[in-house]
Amino acid sequence: MTEHPTTPPGKPTSYSRVTLSRIMTAVDVNLYGTVHGGVLMKFVDDVAGAAAARHSGGTAVTASIDEIVFSEPVRVGDLVHAHAQVNWTGNTSMEVGVKVVAERWDSAEDEPVRVATAYLVFVGVDVAGAPRPVRPVLPETPDDHRRYKEAEIRRAHRLAKRRAIQAHRAS
Repeated sequence: MTEHPTTPPGKPTSYSRVTLSRIMTAVDVNLYGTVHGGVLMKFVDDVAGAAAARHSGGTAVTASIDEIVFSEPVRVGDLVHAHAQVNWTGNTSMEVGVKVVAERWDSAEDEPVRVATAYLVFVGVDVAGAPRPVRPVLPETPDDHRRYKEAEIRRAHRLAKRRAIQAHRAS
């Protein structure tokens, strides 16, 4: 008889929250003198991966980046914080939301500026690299419930887009 893995017990949204911080330096700069978008994308993927691994209790890999929006430029010397949490879980996948803010080096007393937001999908994997069940996320606050519902909308759009593209290719 084949044993099927069981879904681990759920964890509250707060369990997955992770913040990474770093000061941006001259090696992070693009041709325009601001921090390269790719540097921020890697930073976003790193913090999202940490949140996904924490929530799922093991290895989780990036399956897709649903959206990343750069709203303000980041400059050399800025102290940048990336905040992530698991917003939604399926059987083996999870959506992680990321907010990136910058403390300006030349105006440290001002409030941090939101510089980017992103939504990424991760899949929990076992040692062989096969998808494995991930524990459910248990929203705690009204904001967590809103994020969960919005994640379901993004998932429905991803799946609808995939079906539409497959149907187009088959025609």
